[in-house]
Amino acid sequence: MNTMPPKRMVKLAFKNLGQYKLRAGLTMLGIVFGVCSVVAMLSVGEGANREIQEKIQRMGSQNILIKSVKVPKDESTSGGRQSMLASYGLTYEDARQFSQFVPNLVASTPMKILRYDVQYKARKLQTDVVATVPWFLRVQHYRMVRGRFLAGSDMEFGSPVCVIGSRLARILFAGCDPIGRTLNIDRDAYTVVGIVGDIAQGELPVEGELWLGGENQNVYIPLRTYLNKRGDLFAQWSQGGGVFEKIELHEVILSIDKQENVERAVDAVRRILRKNHKQEDYSIVVPLELIRQARETRRLFNVVLGSIAAISLIVGGIGIMNIMLATVSERTREIGIRRALGATRRDIVLQFLMETLILSLSGGTVGLAIGAVIPLMITATTNVKTVLTFPSFAVAFGVSVTVSVIFGIYPARRAALMDPIEALRHE
Repeated sequence: MNTMPPKRMVKLAFKNLGQYKLRAGLTMLGIVFGVCSVVAMLSVGEGANREIQEKIQRMGSQNILIKSVKVPKDESTSGGRQSMLASYGLTYEDARQFSQFVPNLVASTPMKILRYDVQYKARKLQTDVVATVPWFLRVQHYRMVRGRFLAGSDMEFGSPVCVIGSRLARILFAGCDPIGRTLNIDRDAYTVVGIVGDIAQGELPVEGELWLGGENQNVYIPLRTYLNKRGDLFAQWSQGGGVFEKIELHEVILSIDKQENVERAVDAVRRILRKNHKQEDYSIVVPLELIRQARETRRLFNVVLGSIAAISLIVGGIGIMNIMLATVSERTREIGIRRALGATRRDIVLQFLMETLILSLSGGTVGLAIGAVIPLMITATTNVKTVLTFPSFAVAFGVSVTVSVIFGIYPARRAALMDPIEALRHE
């Protein structure tokens, strides 16, 4: 006998499920919660990963960051109220040897980073002052939003000019144009020649508010200017006395021509620093390694989140199996009548699998809709970045349908294997 047409089978499945609307709805809830939890958790994980990746990428995947680190001394050598001189960290000789011996080096960017009070008229703010070189902007991929960055002539003549971050411009200048105005860094006067934001290259500034874009709060001045005015000594005063620190360079950024040459360059940097420093008063940060670690962490994170969420899908599948087993028991006589009228075992299996498939497809669709809304609500209420991706929808929906069909096979086979005569006798 011919198998029932698919269209007829679908209509019959909807009719049978419609007789138990509340039961079908409650059965779907397991699939709904499972699917929406998978989508929501994967979107939160993807958002966190994207945020980390963006921060690391902003450091530059072809860069090597070397920073000065203060090595703690014994308490016995630091007692008393007298002033002390602490000398540590990177030196100008280190920077020279980096430029000379690090292979595939494109640019070496030295920096001194100190914290000072920055003042314009009555407004004052303590922030980082970065004494650096003109190509710093190219290495860090920051975006000029107004004016210009430091020039070669500023370095050559030690000009008292500065470039300020866009957030600092908002705070100190309150909407007026900072370009050409003079601000004080500690006791020294500097002329503002530019405003820089921290938005990566490729992104467009905000129309109509060009100098308000980004959240950069630093001040950038020529390294030569700072050395002429302050030198390498920096004093820190407290109730117990004063401490003088001598740090030639706080940080050096090395830019390598290609990613595949970064590891070889890092090895050369480590050899130079071990040779020049008796103690490890420096740290080396390689963004490329951090990116690789972040990707591996992302994979593990997604596996863990997916596994946790998949448990709810399995629970939903068990719920479907239970309800279909109960349905088979209640419809034993119906099965016997259909078999007596010529329905094959395959017809019975397909009928119950169709009902299972409709439950899983309906629950999966509703779950996807809720799963898409939850991340948007999280972002709107908590400012936590979430990212909805097609793979998360595909995985959640595909797993839900697969699990439901697998758990629906046993009830369908049980119904098909019934003895028609015994089924007809069932009350």
